[in-house]
Amino acid sequence: MRRENPADIVRDWQKAANEKDADKLLELSSPDIEIVGPRGSARGREALRDWLSRAGLTLETRHTFARGNAVVAEQHGIWRSPETDEILGEADVATSFLVDENEGRITRLSRHDTLDGALADAGLSHEDEA
Repeated sequence: MRRENPADIVRDWQKAANEKDADKLLELSSPDIEIVGPRGSARGREALRDWLSRAGLTLETRHTFARGNAVVAEQHGIWRSPETDEILGEADVATSFLVDENEGRITRLSRHDTLDGALADAGLSHEDEA
């Protein structure tokens, strides 16, 4: 893949996740992607595919922060039942991403309950808003 802007890669990754486009999501993810969330962490594309199939999560990005290969998306999340599409909950969250710019792939993502937690995880600050 060609060298791309990390914030654009994250935007494309999030779009694929929201659309439940597993093929595109995996294409934009490192084979050894690390996924960190409130229930722990996992690695690899199969773990990502499993997460996509069961999470029922749609995220609307409201603000983006970026510097180098680190990106943080401040988001509003809606969780739905995969079986019934019923809304199970909503919350404001933030996700930090690390991107391999040369490969055009996400190597790590970590969901946080607060923007400040995600910014600290990524080594960014409010001054890095894109």
